[in-house]
Amino acid sequence: MPEILPSQRDAFDIPREIAYLNCAYVSPFSHKVIAAGASGIAAKVRPWTLTTEDFFAPPDRVRRLAAGLLGGNPADYAFVPAASYGIACAALNLPLKAGQDIVLLEEQFPSNVYSWQRAAAQAGAGIRIVTRAEARVSGNALDWAAAIEAAITPSTAIVATPHCHWADGSLVDLKRVSAACRKVGAALVLDLSQSAGALPVDLADTGADFAAIAAYKWLTGPYSLSLLYVAPHRQNGQPLEENWINREGSEDFAGLVDYVDAYQPGAQRFDMGERANFHLMPMLEAALGQLLEWGVPEIAATLAEKTARIAAEAETLGFTSVPAHARAGHFLGLSRKEGLPENLVKRLAADNVFVSVRGTSIRATPHLYNDEEDVARFFAALKKCL
Repeated sequence: MPEILPSQRDAFDIPREIAYLNCAYVSPFSHKVIAAGASGIAAKVRPWTLTTEDFFAPPDRVRRLAAGLLGGNPADYAFVPAASYGIACAALNLPLKAGQDIVLLEEQFPSNVYSWQRAAAQAGAGIRIVTRAEARVSGNALDWAAAIEAAITPSTAIVATPHCHWADGSLVDLKRVSAACRKVGAALVLDLSQSAGALPVDLADTGADFAAIAAYKWLTGPYSLSLLYVAPHRQNGQPLEENWINREGSEDFAGLVDYVDAYQPGAQRFDMGERANFHLMPMLEAALGQLLEWGVPEIAATLAEKTARIAAEAETLGFTSVPAHARAGHFLGLSRKEGLPENLVKRLAADNVFVSVRGTSIRATPHLYNDEEDVARFFAALKKCL
């Protein structure tokens, strides 16, 4: 069994009076990440200290960390500015014909929807939305995988899904979905922005063709620098943009005027321009290193214990949530028949308690920096609003 980790609040710069239960929105930086960013900014202040190696060595180190955290090989990872950019890369490179369809989940995050709408419109293909009603099995329990399996037909070209739903944390069984895709030859595209770093996953084992991962949530990294996993059999595709650093031989700055057709190996051809960002890349390196030090299985077990405690107390106030077996352990959506009080987020924030509302649910998403005092603050403030 994974170890339950003690509170890591001291690793973060969070005032004692703040109860921040909102990692699914934006994670705070740890002291290590802050220091790495400051060091990177200091280097850019003195650009004469930058060398050719600074453009290449840090991204290579981060690729290795990403593979250690998420599976696959370092060569399978590209750097993109946002998950939406990664999804757009996938849409550009996956075949889609008139009469075929793309399977999506109801109320899926828009960054994993809009590119597919455009691709379907351009190809004359359709969009098949798997609804919550189709996924519901009993009470609040959802079986997205069963509903996706039922939606897949020989006409399905692409299945694009999150690992867990961004509104309530309901889980998607990726192994079952992958198996269903393989039966009909459909591609699988994942958005792991709300799960990577908080749930164990081996992307090579999922059979995903592409997976986009925003770094500013559960990876506890910076905004505007994200990861894109590209399966080996998709690494000869077309990048979304053309830039100098993803071309073969770009390490030779003097030779950049000698244009070449060949790209750097692996998924590097999909790297965004200016990928070597001198302060964001060190921050991502520090964040991934910290997660590996804590251990993702240990993080997952610890956060599952925290949300179980919150769900149990919330139930005494009339709130319900997706059952533990059907949701991600780090994610909790709390809803009630009477609905939520008006301006709930602002009223809680006035008491220094920070959560999100998504749809009709309070989204409570703690991390290792939260402790029992934060939970007590949350419920004290919530009871005042009911």
